[in-house]
Amino acid sequence: MKKTNEVTLKEAIDNMLHVYKLKGKVYEAQLVNSWGRIMGAMIEKHTRDLYLKNGKLFIKVDSAALKMELTYSRSKIIDRVNHELGSVVVEEVVLL
Repeated sequence: MKKTNEVTLKEAIDNMLHVYKLKGKVYEAQLVNSWGRIMGAMIEKHTRDLYLKNGKLFIKVDSAALKMELTYSRSKIIDRVNHELGSVVVEEVVLL
């Protein structure tokens, strides 16, 4: 039986991440680490920068053709990333 002042370790960590506003950075680190698995090795190889800010995923690629292809796949990228992170984190994709 759980006492009123007891919390699980998961709840404590979630509260700490929320208080210190680190949840976004944790999601960003998870995304960077799993980018190749989400999008594939070829896209990972041509991705130069990848970061999250205010619900937007910023992707910098070194190929104009790949940038155009990713432009048409924005909704697919959003779905894959949010599925991987287990939460609605990305609402928009910005290609640089």
